[in-house]
Formats: sequence, structure tokens, C-alpha cells
Amino acid sequence: MLQELSHMDRITQLQDEIQRLLTIMSSTITYLTARSTFLQVSERIPITKIRNPDKYDPPELFEANMNELVQDLIVKAKQIEYLIQSLPVPEPEQQQANRLQALEQQTQDANEEYIQAVDRAKNLHRKISEFLRTMLDNADGPVEFIR
Repeated sequence: MLQELSHMDRITQLQDEIQRLLTIMSSTITYLTARSTFLQVSERIPITKIRNPDKYDPPELFEANMNELVQDLIVKAKQIEYLIQSLPVPEPEQQQANRLQALEQQTQDANEEYIQAVDRAKNLHRKISEFLRTMLDNADGPVEFIR
């Protein structure tokens, strides 16, 4: 059971790291679209819009920030890869089926034991009730024990 909890912790960590990766990607896209300037990529397609210089980063700063964002993505991707590799190998299907059958048998056995215990309790309750009724009916006379 402790090992299963450890695996669940790994899955939770993996979910958290994937969420962080998506956040980094979203922030990267936001930065790249908001802080870049418009550049002409083809001589046949002119630039039709110009941003104010205070709205975009200078090319050196933009490049440095872009490299940092790429490094963040790479580090996060490696962390995710490590977590994936640390997950257990999936149990073969036949082994899972056997384990589930064993659990089902244990459940049936426990149910049978429970039914027997309830029957014993009802039987004891019946005997005690009869004994008390006999005692109350014969309050003045001798008491007979019921077996």
C-alpha cells in the first residue's frame, strides 16, 4: 500500500509539473507576442504596423529573455521526463485480472462471515429475549434455563 501511495505521489507530481509546463508555455507565448517588434520576413510582404519603442524590448534583451524562456521549457520538460521514467511499469493485464479476482473472493468471504455474525447475533438476541420473557412470566416460580 505504501508503494501505491508513492506511485500516486509521483502521478500528482507529474500532474503539477505538466501544469507548470503549460503555465511556462502560456507565459512564453504572451511575452513573445506582447514584447516583440514587427520584422519584415519577406521583401514581398511589407510591414503594415509599427509598435512604439516602449512597447517592445530591444533585440538583445528580447533574445536573452527568449533564451531564458527556452531554458525554462527544457528544464521543465526534463523534470517531466524524469517523473515519467520513475513511474512503475504497468502490471500485465492477466496479473491485474487475477488480483481483481482474488479481491472479489476476499469480498465474498467477508460478506459470508458478516452474514454468519449477524445470524449469530440474531440467534443470541432471540435466546436472551426468550429467557427474559420466561423470567418475567415466572417471577414468582422457579426459573428454567433455555439451552
